[in-house]
Parts: sequence; C-alpha cells; structure tokens
Amino acid sequence: MNLLRDRLAILTATAAGVFMTVQYFISAEWMDSTYRAILSWMQIIFACALLVGIGAVIKNHLTKIQRRPNERFYSAVLLVAVAFMSIVGFTGGIDQGSWFLWAFNTFQAPMQATVFSLLAFYVTSAAFRGFRARSIESAILIAAGMIVLIGRVPLGELITPHLPSAADWIVNVPALAAKRAILIGIGLGMVATALKVIVGVERTYLGGR
Repeated sequence: MNLLRDRLAILTATAAGVFMTVQYFISAEWMDSTYRAILSWMQIIFACALLVGIGAVIKNHLTKIQRRPNERFYSAVLLVAVAFMSIVGFTGGIDQGSWFLWAFNTFQAPMQATVFSLLAFYVTSAAFRGFRARSIESAILIAAGMIVLIGRVPLGELITPHLPSAADWIVNVPALAAKRAILIGIGLGMVATALKVIVGVERTYLGGR
C-alpha cells in the first residue's frame, strides 16, 4: 500500500512539474485554462496546509503544557489567543470595528513593532562583530559599509556632496551585481531541485522513505 502511494505521489509530482514547465513554451487555450485551474487548486492546498500548521502548533503547545512546567504560561497564552482570534474572526468578521481587528491593532501590531525594534540591536551587534579589519576583504567591507551608512543620512551630504553619490553607486553597482549573482545561484538551485523531483530522484516529500 505504501509503495503504491509513493509511486502515485511521484507520478503526480512528475506530471505537474512537466506540465508547469511545458506550458511556458506552448500557447494553447486548453493549457492556459488548465494552468489557471491549477493555480486555484494551489489556494486550496494552501488552506489545507494552513489548517495542518495550526493543528501542529496547537499539538506542540499542548505537549509543552503537559511536559514543560516552565513554558506552560506562554503556551497557554498562545492557545487562548488562537482560540479568541478564531472565535471572534468567524463570528464577528474582520471588517472595520470588529473585535478581530481591534485585537490585531491593539496587541499584534505593537508586539510586532517591538520585535522589529529589538532586531535593530541584534543587527548593530552583528555589524560590530563583522566590521573588524582582519583582512583586505573585511577592510573593503568596512569602508563600503561606512560610506553607505553615512551617505544615507543628512550628515553625509554636509560632510561632502559626493558622499551620497558614492553610496548610491555602491548600492546600485557592486552590491546589485552581488545580489544578482546570488539570485542566479538560487535560480539554478531551484531548477536543479525541480529536475530532481520531476525525474524522481528527490523524494523527501514522501516522508523520508
């Protein structure tokens, strides 16, 4: 039974991968309609995956409440918040003036802003550790970083009018070139992984079998 299920999953992944690749090169009405239908199926799969994720989070925190006394309070708060937001969202909607939107703007938005503001200190600490001239490459990195940081604030223009232009050049030329190289590498990796899935070499989505 498991072997049949695995073969069916591999055939489905192969057929979907081949179709999604071929449809970019063939112009046909039936292929366009099938492509749009698959996109609508993806929304259904996303909704099902969201439900599975919510169930996993609830199960994980119920386990923490039972086995980890030090984390019971935080897990209980999370479960209460999930239950509250689900109830008010399904019963009262999410429009303006609803309890759902009130809870989101009162709790979620300030907490999210707080977490992002704390990230600034971690970024500063990481930059301090990274900006150490231990080699020529690190010295170049420090110089480029200082030019960009100072050139992006009004102080840089007061020092010299050429500093903002130098900062823009660093961002738009060498940094953008490195970014594009990274994106090309990511794209090649995605293509390689997709080909491995299509031909049946990559089977981790079967649960490790």
